[in-house]
Amino acid sequence: MNKISVYLATALIIVFTVIGVGIGYYYNPQYSLTMYDKTTMDLGRADRWLDLRYIDAMIAHHRGAVLIAQQAQAKSQRPEIKELAATILKDESAAIDELYRWKREWYGDVRPVRDPLVPNLGNYDDKFDLRFLNALIFHHESGILMTRDVRTKSSRAEILNNADTVENFLSGGIKMLKDWRKQWYNV
Repeated sequence: MNKISVYLATALIIVFTVIGVGIGYYYNPQYSLTMYDKTTMDLGRADRWLDLRYIDAMIAHHRGAVLIAQQAQAKSQRPEIKELAATILKDESAAIDELYRWKREWYGDVRPVRDPLVPNLGNYDDKFDLRFLNALIFHHESGILMTRDVRTKSSRAEILNNADTVENFLSGGIKMLKDWRKQWYNV
């Protein structure tokens, strides 16, 4: 009788653990994300949490631009880079605020999004601006992957409009950054 109780208790623990994990995946979009690398731009399947995953990823994306721009503003000596960094710092805050508003209004979610890891551009030297340009080009390309992914999966007009706006901005930015890189470093 005692052996049966141990087996029954073990089986019940396993069953309830599996059920709890399943409920966590269903009700909390962040639950499943904790199991995977959050630095990728794949937003996962088109489910009821897709737009929230996009919002969180785009908040992190905009914060990444801010963190890179802060380094450039503090260290670069090129007026073009300093002006771009100032624009990023001003404009990204408004975009982040709008995304947090959607997150709160649509999902009742007030949790802050963690800042992403961004490259440390190092001290100023003759290649600092090249490192900045390369980091920002890669950052923009990653954002475009995210906007394209959500555009194939979401049906919410605000998200689709946001993806279009962000992609158009990032595409134009990449061209400008690559032009500067060619002009200044012949790369």
